[in-house]
Amino acid sequence: MTSAYLHATPQSILNDIDAQFTLHPALLTDLTDAFLREIKVGLEGYGEDMAMVPSFVTGVPDGTETGTFLALDLGGTNLRVCQVVLNGDKSFRLRQQKYKVSDALKTGEASVLFDYLADSVDAFLTTHPPESPESLSPPSNPFPSSDSSSPNPLIPDVLPLGLTFSFPVEQTALGAGTILTWTKGFSANNAIGHDVVRLLQDAFDRKHLHVRCVALVNDTVGAMLSRAYTSGACVLGAIFGTGTNGAYLERIDNIRKLTSTNPAVYTETDTGYMVVNTEWGAFNNTRTHLPYTPFDTALDRTSINPRFQAFEKFISGMYLGELTRGVLLALVDAVNQSLLFNGKSTRVLNEKWALDTSVMSEVEEAWEGGGEVLSGFGASTSTAFTTSTSTSNPNTNTKLLTKLERVRQVVVRRLGYEDAEVGLRDAAIVRWVSHLVARRAALLSGVAVAAVLIQTGRAGQAGRDVGGVNETKEEEEETIAIGVDGRYVSFSSCYLWPFLACYFCFLGGSIYVSFLFWGGSLYVSFLFWGGALSTFVFVSRL
Repeated sequence: MTSAYLHATPQSILNDIDAQFTLHPALLTDLTDAFLREIKVGLEGYGEDMAMVPSFVTGVPDGTETGTFLALDLGGTNLRVCQVVLNGDKSFRLRQQKYKVSDALKTGEASVLFDYLADSVDAFLTTHPPESPESLSPPSNPFPSSDSSSPNPLIPDVLPLGLTFSFPVEQTALGAGTILTWTKGFSANNAIGHDVVRLLQDAFDRKHLHVRCVALVNDTVGAMLSRAYTSGACVLGAIFGTGTNGAYLERIDNIRKLTSTNPAVYTETDTGYMVVNTEWGAFNNTRTHLPYTPFDTALDRTSINPRFQAFEKFISGMYLGELTRGVLLALVDAVNQSLLFNGKSTRVLNEKWALDTSVMSEVEEAWEGGGEVLSGFGASTSTAFTTSTSTSNPNTNTKLLTKLERVRQVVVRRLGYEDAEVGLRDAAIVRWVSHLVARRAALLSGVAVAAVLIQTGRAGQAGRDVGGVNETKEEEEETIAIGVDGRYVSFSSCYLWPFLACYFCFLGGSIYVSFLFWGGSLYVSFLFWGGALSTFVFVSRL
């Protein structure tokens, strides 16, 4: 891969890596078709990689709902306990507390993990007591459900709680769901195959807490519902953070596995739709379409779940840093002449999983200079970085040198090098590798979003019949609201712009789309009209 015996020049090594991480439109189209096929398979049967889990939420808020709600959110490094007050005017008030989830809790016994969740809820209620039990009884339900068997949230002296659980679950009712697998570094014993609501409720009961879990919602479903409340509409919620997933509103008659086993679902709702949690992190676990490189294969082999969550390992924050580390280390070790850091490595580069994805964000922020964004998507080839960074060239752009110096300082600080061990050329290559990995992740993320919009008939691949389940709408113009959560996509323009570019590869007709990114400070809206793209970016603290 980086052997001098396989490459005529050092530059050819960089060109080869660039080629491996470059995704051409034909491949993106092929991936979108494969994505649509797996959506269809998942809607028709249980036990598929892309599980397409019915949420039993059969409507979305419109911003007029009111009430006070208690929620527990378990999604990754932290868990959150929240109290949310909906004001009925698309606004809300939030009180929350974060609690750290240790590695011991993630990998120990499930009962210990869920006892910790119960203890965290108890601690929150102690420091943030509700005014009265009635204050947690919502006068209007923002999340209508087809399930009528959920525990009564109006039982006196019992606080109703909604659980946001950010892991694959086969949901069987609004308040019940079986854990399918762990992701994002969790592997708690005796949890898979068990009802997550029951596990939590048993913990509440062991602690003698007057709390009852009445609803189970995936975090992606929650992102969609939150976006719907604040904007009045939402067709897709997507997570691009530690992990990745998507949820959207699907016609109930397309969820064949649900209607064949539970025909009553037709009569229990008058909307005709249900929010579906795609679990798209497991797309193409068969490895037939995703563009694997030796770096991806090595990462998968050493991960906690080899050959599972294939798509997630290409695009999510948990894995992008490790992919970047693998490429950088290969360049350090290149024979006969090292291409990076004069062949010297550090603990961060030597130790698996030691390079956090946040390093990539810092590199990108340093390159952009605190908000300044270069035109276009940035340099896309290794040549652009390696031929223009010589300090001996009197024509070298001063602005470029300033950017590279900022990146160099990040490399020294985050990768553990001495100042004299990192040159501007090293900084340029680190930024190039980080950009390659993030750009590919962004393009693949765009594939997922485009596929869902094609599936729901809100977009189409121009001039192609992709065989989606839903018929494409005939209207020339439509407003589409998409909720996107995740700090990696929020803060990095090298993620955002390729994401939008890929998305537009598949749109046909004229569509107005708005994105809201939580956890960051970026609101983006853009207009696609007859092949022309206009983008408006507004930066504000959310």
